[in-house]
Amino acid sequence: MREFEGEGRGFGSSERGARRRAKSLPADQYIDYKDAEFLKKFVTEQGRMLPQRLTGATAMQQREIKRAVRRARVLGLLP
Repeated sequence: MREFEGEGRGFGSSERGARRRAKSLPADQYIDYKDAEFLKKFVTEQGRMLPQRLTGATAMQQREIKRAVRRARVLGLLP
């Protein structure tokens, strides 16, 4: 039987699939529906929007991102 050595074991280790906390957006960040390069950070390759816990945005910023992505889709800037 192997003894516990304490090397990277526990809740914060990479073996258990721990993920890093996402960086939050600056509070004064302007979210523009015409800036497709900026909005691509919040959309997966399949075109789905990333959740707030992964984007690191506040609730109000996430709503603005949602509106901007939907408007960009209507204009054909995003998938």
